[in-house]
Amino acid sequence: MIRVVIAGASGWVGKALVPALALEKDLVLAGAVSRNAAGQEIVPGLRIVATLEQALASPSDVVVDYTKPDVVKGHVLAALSAGRRVVVGTSGLGAEDYAEIEALAQAKGLGVIAAGNFSITATLLKRFALMAARYVPDVEIIDYASAKKMDAPSGTARELAEKLAAVRGASTARPIGEVSGIPATRGAAVGTGQGVQVHSLRMPSYVHSCEAVFGLPDERLTIRHDAGASAAPYVAGTLLAVRKVMGITGLVRGLDGLME
Repeated sequence: MIRVVIAGASGWVGKALVPALALEKDLVLAGAVSRNAAGQEIVPGLRIVATLEQALASPSDVVVDYTKPDVVKGHVLAALSAGRRVVVGTSGLGAEDYAEIEALAQAKGLGVIAAGNFSITATLLKRFALMAARYVPDVEIIDYASAKKMDAPSGTARELAEKLAAVRGASTARPIGEVSGIPATRGAAVGTGQGVQVHSLRMPSYVHSCEAVFGLPDERLTIRHDAGASAAPYVAGTLLAVRKVMGITGLVRGLDGLME
């Protein structure tokens, strides 16, 4: 039996994970964290606590984090230090953050699985975009989310840009340093080397969408993922990661690393 702590248990994905865990014979909810809902009984005999430190005082195996960008890194490091494996669904972490997490995970002999998006179709977006980038070097990303989203770009867009930057060829676009007017409107370069330009839109009516736009002379290719209003697409991927992380040492980024 894998004992799971959910940090962000009263959030959008966290609330969907609780009943999903109850249906799994090999998983059990061992702890739940939410400052806003602390003290509430989330399942019979288990109450939500205000901090991860409180949850870690009881036995568990895996911490699943769906919280906020300003606390997720501290949660991951605290969980690893306490001997727990971690599944990270919260966005907002960058390459330097992941390097620190990887180092601690290796030192502790524990596993961390982090994905900007645990949806199967969002994972396929990344898979197909990486295939296209081997043939089409000019690519930029448009990242759509609600007006209230705290971080930009989204974890999906950031993870995609970093992966694309590692495999794409040289862009034919004019270098940003040579752009007149307001160069910041060209977006932000994400990833190593030349990077990939990412443009983040934040406005009402969007949940989350991400598209990779590829261009060649006289033709374009757009690969896009759109999320609906339900958290259901993220549940299956998260549960897969909870099971897989038990056999991993170090950091795995992206659900695609678990699909084959």
